[in-house]
Amino acid sequence: MEAELRARRAFIACWIAACVLKLVVAARLPLFVDEAFYWQEGRHLASAYSDLPGMSAWLARLGTGLGGEHTLALRLPFLAMGALLPWWAARIGRRWFGAIHGWRAGTLAVLLPLLGMLGILALPDVPMALATVLCLHAGARLLHEVTPLAALELALGLALGALSHYRFAGVIVVGAAVMLWLPQGRRLLRDPRMLLALAVGALAWLPLLLWNLENGEAGLRFQLVERHPWALHAGGLAFIPLQVLLVTPLLGWALLQAAWTTGWKRRPARPQWRFLALFGSIVLGGIFLLGFFTDNQRVSFHWPVPAYLALLPAAAMLLDGWSRPWRRLAWALAGAGMLAVLAWHLAVASPALRAHSAGSKHYPRNFTGWEPLAAAVRAELAQMPAGTRVLAEDFKVGAELGFALGDPRIAVLDHPLNHAHGRAPQLKLWGLQADAAPDAPTLLVLAPGDLPFRQWLQRYRELCARLGPLPPARSVAVDHGNQRFLLLRLQPGAQPVPGACVAPALAWIDAPAPGSSVPPRFEVSGWAFKEGVGLSRVEVLLDDAVVARADYGSEFDVASHFPGSADPNQPRVGFHAVVDLPASVAGRRWLGLRLHGADGSVEDWLQQPLRIVAADHDR
Repeated sequence: MEAELRARRAFIACWIAACVLKLVVAARLPLFVDEAFYWQEGRHLASAYSDLPGMSAWLARLGTGLGGEHTLALRLPFLAMGALLPWWAARIGRRWFGAIHGWRAGTLAVLLPLLGMLGILALPDVPMALATVLCLHAGARLLHEVTPLAALELALGLALGALSHYRFAGVIVVGAAVMLWLPQGRRLLRDPRMLLALAVGALAWLPLLLWNLENGEAGLRFQLVERHPWALHAGGLAFIPLQVLLVTPLLGWALLQAAWTTGWKRRPARPQWRFLALFGSIVLGGIFLLGFFTDNQRVSFHWPVPAYLALLPAAAMLLDGWSRPWRRLAWALAGAGMLAVLAWHLAVASPALRAHSAGSKHYPRNFTGWEPLAAAVRAELAQMPAGTRVLAEDFKVGAELGFALGDPRIAVLDHPLNHAHGRAPQLKLWGLQADAAPDAPTLLVLAPGDLPFRQWLQRYRELCARLGPLPPARSVAVDHGNQRFLLLRLQPGAQPVPGACVAPALAWIDAPAPGSSVPPRFEVSGWAFKEGVGLSRVEVLLDDAVVARADYGSEFDVASHFPGSADPNQPRVGFHAVVDLPASVAGRRWLGLRLHGADGSVEDWLQQPLRIVAADHDR
């Protein structure tokens, strides 16, 4: 009893601490782009949407309806669901693995980084995880005895999962296969209460199926066909090291050991042990194999969450068999991993740390720049005629600006990103995809960084073909330009001119290389051009201050990357400058460009870090 009491107290203490920390992080963390789109879906309530079933949108609407249009209010229903997960993991463990192991399984659910962070963001994985643990708990109970309460819990879990994500179909398939594998599971098919629960779960898919029938199976085609290459690639190799990092090495080994020992090595005395182990191991192995054929362009590290939920109780039991040093190390690593995940989220919430990470591959673009962009848009709208509309380049910009400005009906241009994330059909259904030149004053908000750099010129040409020559743009540079937006004032009546395009400038610094060390006197070279009108001059910036005017107009061939450029200066678009600084500026600095167009436009180009080393430091 004393050991059980200690295990229970440890669980409650860890759970309370984690809930408080997650609440703090969720209150500080900027809105993620997918969360913003779920908010927008919640302002257009429907039974299902092009990217997902309706649950995420409904929860987002519930949170903001109760708490106001704030980021924390949006996330509160998801935080509440995430807080329930460890309790259900503990319930499974207490009933089938003993009270002590059950409480420890709940503690592991709090500390396991991949599970512990659920709820910080308003994402569909949270209700899907809750649905999974409800089904696991109900399935284990039904293997022992069919009761109305267990059947009701199964029906609730199946319905919640069906309303959360397409991926829950995989949970159902694996769960059904394991049940049919076990003799006790096959006997359940003769019980009408079990059949009724399955019928309720099946009916919950009806809104999603009806949406797809009414819209040419757009959602199914995106989730099952368009987003996946379905061809062998090496992306699956990253699964193992990434999961080891997110689960922590020793706990990951305990989970694998639990799957093997209680599911495959020998038949355990309790069918519930085998049910949970087989489910977890099949889900984990299936996701690993699918990683070699499915989408590797988007985040998928969270897909194995259902497997870990099933394996945690057995892992907690097996950890007791380890020697004390290894057991303590496993718990310490799990706790450190959870703290590291929370620290990363806090770092993303810090403007100073986000700016420090600019220029690296870890820069969190999808969290960054939305407040400065909203402030700049408000300032522009204040100087434009009453009734000016906002037109966003893609769904990310439209949803984030919509949340910041309180307008869920910001029009969006057709963009490859809308299709890549399955949002294009939904925008069309809402009547928010703008396909023609505006008939009223419009503020166009571009986010060039949402496409690879080599595609920028082609994208500008597509905009010219649709909207006419583009007016001078105002740059909104965040974190040294690593998140960069362009604001353009479009006037009604502008018509496309075949073959004529005026577009924002493009540039590149060839030397010095990003992150390199240079003396106080160094050379800067590269190229820059502006489609349609050309550039009049190029200035070199250091920490946003002009430090040199470049000699512009040397020959530089950019045709291999940007063929057919209509800059009148082509091919003389190279520049060269000598920067001569005092030794006192030594340290980490940010090098950038200011591009002056022949049409009067002025654009600051994104900056890159370099280290200035004084002469006495070189010796």
